[in-house]
This record gives sequence, C-alpha cells and structure tokens, in this order.
Amino acid sequence: MSIKGRKFAGKGEAVASHYAFGPLEDDIIIKHRLLTRTTTTRGEPPLKKLQKKFTTFALEIEKEADNYSDCERLAKAFLQELDTFEIPLLKSKAVIDANVREKENFNDLKGEINKQIVQAQADIEDLKRQLEESKVERKHKEEGEAIRKLIAMQPPRSETQKVITELEKEIAMLEAENTASSRTLDLRKKQFALLLHVVDELQNTIEEEQRSLVEEMRNVVDDHNKSGSEDATMGPEAMAVD
Repeated sequence: MSIKGRKFAGKGEAVASHYAFGPLEDDIIIKHRLLTRTTTTRGEPPLKKLQKKFTTFALEIEKEADNYSDCERLAKAFLQELDTFEIPLLKSKAVIDANVREKENFNDLKGEINKQIVQAQADIEDLKRQLEESKVERKHKEEGEAIRKLIAMQPPRSETQKVITELEKEIAMLEAENTASSRTLDLRKKQFALLLHVVDELQNTIEEEQRSLVEEMRNVVDDHNKSGSEDATMGPEAMAVD
C-alpha cells in the first residue's frame, strides 16, 4: 500500500501534499477496520486486545497454583473488554438495521417516485391531447366568429328574399324571351330552308329553260342554214322561171 507523505507548511504557507489512497486501497482499509473494530490506524486493535485478555485469562486458569483472585480479576477484565468490544458491534448492528430500513424506505420511495413519474408522464400526454383539442376548438371558434361577422355584414333576410324574388322574375322573363327567341329562330330556320329550296328549284328551272332556249336557238340556226342552202340551189331555176 503506497502512502504519499504529507508535508506541513509553515505559517502562511499552503499544504503542498497530503495522504492519498486509491479506491481499492480505501476499500481494503475500511474492510480491515470493520473486521478489527478499529477506527484509527494508531493503537492496538480491539479484537487483538480482546484476544490477549482471553489468552491471559485462559493461561491463568491452567495454572495449578492458588490463583482464584487473579482468575476472577482477569475474568472481570476479559468480560469488561468483551462488553467494550460488544458495544460497537451493537452500534454497528443498529446502524446496519437502520441502513436496511432506510434502504427499504428508499426502495419504497423510489417505487412511489417511479409511479409518480409514470403518472406525470400520462398526465403530460393527457394535457398535450387536451391542448391539441383546445387548439382545434379555438380554431373552430375563430372560424365561427369570422363567419358570424360575415353574416352580420350581409343585409337582412327579408331584403335578400326580395332580391331573390326579383331575380327569379327576371329569370322567368329571360326564359320566356329565350323561348320566344328560340321559336322565332326555329321559324326563321324553316323559312330560310324553304327559301333555299325555292331558290334551288328556281335555279334548276332557269337552267332547264336556258338549256331549252339554247336548244331551240340551235334548232333555228340549223333550220336557217338548211333553208339558205336550198335557196342557193334553186336560185338559177327561179331566175330562169322568172
């Protein structure tokens, strides 16, 4: 076990170094002190003192001399040392029992705290859900308020109904005009179709008449040509007759 020395500084000087033990060395020292019931590194351990008292008492008993008073004295000293050794043990047992109870209380408290943590987390989740629902509800209320303001800005129902009635009358008049216009348009279409048919018939008639006229003129020309030829042939004979 390595122990660093401690240097004591003079007046006004700081301590340069001190005793230092590693974690493992500390555990060994504490375990040794608990087993030997020593609270300091100086002096003889209580267990060793008790062992010496018992050894001295046992050796004194084994002597064959008349040493009853010495044995009684050593027995009292041993019992006294035993009582002295037992008191720290009882204190340690009381401390251990207290630590066990404290640990049990701590475990119970830890379990209760864990339950509270779980409950708090559940409450937080519930509050989050309520917050989201509140946000949605608030949004709906704001939308409803905006719609209410828009409705308030609109004219009364009676005026709206009056305007609707007038519009329905105008729509009926326009529908009637549309129906009349449709009928007139259908009539105009029929008349136009009839006109086109008449024009087509007239055009066909004119073309037929033109063809007939051309044919007649052609026949007249042919007849005239024939008559001219006959007159040219009979001309000298007629002159002779004349």
